[in-house]
Amino acid sequence: MEFLYGKQKDIKVYPVFEDQLNGDTLVKLSEKKLFEGKKASFFSLLDVEGKGEVYWGLGKAEDLKTNNLIESFYKLAKELKSKNLLDVGLVLPQTIKENETYTLKSVEGLLQDEYKWEDYRSEKSDECNLVVSLDVDEHLQKEIENLDNVLNGVFITRTLVNIPSNDLYPETYANRIVELFKDTKVEVEVLDKAQCEELGMEAMLQVGRGSAKEPRFIIMRYLPLADTKEHLTFVGKGLTYDSGGYAIKPATGMVTMKCDMGGSASVVGALYALAKNDVQKNVVAVVAAVENMISGDAYKNGDIIGSMKGTTIEIGNTDAEGRLTLADAIYYAATKLESKAIVDLATLTGACVVALGEKVTGMVSNDDSLANLMLECSQNADENLHRFSVFETHREQIKGKFGDLKNSTTGGAGSITAGIFLEHFAESKPWVHLDIAGPAYFDNAWSYYPAGGSGIPVKTIYEFACRY
Repeated sequence: MEFLYGKQKDIKVYPVFEDQLNGDTLVKLSEKKLFEGKKASFFSLLDVEGKGEVYWGLGKAEDLKTNNLIESFYKLAKELKSKNLLDVGLVLPQTIKENETYTLKSVEGLLQDEYKWEDYRSEKSDECNLVVSLDVDEHLQKEIENLDNVLNGVFITRTLVNIPSNDLYPETYANRIVELFKDTKVEVEVLDKAQCEELGMEAMLQVGRGSAKEPRFIIMRYLPLADTKEHLTFVGKGLTYDSGGYAIKPATGMVTMKCDMGGSASVVGALYALAKNDVQKNVVAVVAAVENMISGDAYKNGDIIGSMKGTTIEIGNTDAEGRLTLADAIYYAATKLESKAIVDLATLTGACVVALGEKVTGMVSNDDSLANLMLECSQNADENLHRFSVFETHREQIKGKFGDLKNSTTGGAGSITAGIFLEHFAESKPWVHLDIAGPAYFDNAWSYYPAGGSGIPVKTIYEFACRY
């Protein structure tokens, strides 16, 4: 998609609110019930040379919500492309134009339609480039450029999540990350299995024991502020495939387990957007990339394993593996990187989906100010987030009988206890845990999200990093 500014076009597109039908043409169209501004309605007045006006219904202005705007303009982009109207001038209604947030949400909707993932199709859909002329001031033009970079970060995340695990496994994942950041200000360091062993990352290494694919520990450093070492660290769960191990998942449950690295893909996408927009904040991201597979050497239910911190962990369930890899990654961030604050993201628990549904992220945090900022950023990004309350009884649930902690609990509250387990390795640093088990991957397209990787919550954590 290409945006031009202040250019006259032969086709003008007028998005119109149902309760703001102003002007003779719109009044007459409404009287004849040809166009009434109802949501997602389309009407064109083009001459034989393809010049004229197009009207697009936005529904009632009184029902205006930012998420609805994104969806509406996403559908508008689809409609224009389907009718081969690829070079247009967009005339925003005053209600949108006088509000920068509404304008940017409208543009986001257009951009959301740009994502296509057909890498494994032998026949690909036709490419068509939509050129849109906008009448906005210079400041907003820069904001649109930044928004485009953020959405490219979202699209990178979607694609990484969608790639099947026969092509995306720890080594190739690390290689892709190195290649992605090659011409940016992000420095990438990749540790192999031997280096992870030297660091004592036993929890991570135990999870990867059953796989023929060796693990990788990936550190991405974006440090534009040279006069300070203080930085925020994102930690992303990097399970490139999760069979469940000896607590094996059913066949249907394994089909989409290529998406179990969605947390790590989100931090990669967000870091890419931060670097592209030259955001002046120091941010580091770490990923412990492993596969959870079965073999004669795989870890087992009933094992007691160690960790980089030295904490021992009872394995009640080899399918509660993500928290083990994150334990070492978070501890590394807290101690080796000396992070000022830590945010971890993970497709961690089915319990979170049970509690909140498929379209909401769950949050556990030890810091109210960070949690409140994350909630505000999620609202601005139109990505649903709910903070769980934590009680002392939850902390009791994760205590081990023979080891220090246990990786699987009884008594419910599975998404909360998983978060508390991770907090143990944050070393009292300000910390936020985001469980994206529901919204990271959609089996079917929904609203402006495609089937597959959603890119949630890249927009949220990008803004969080900008404002932290």
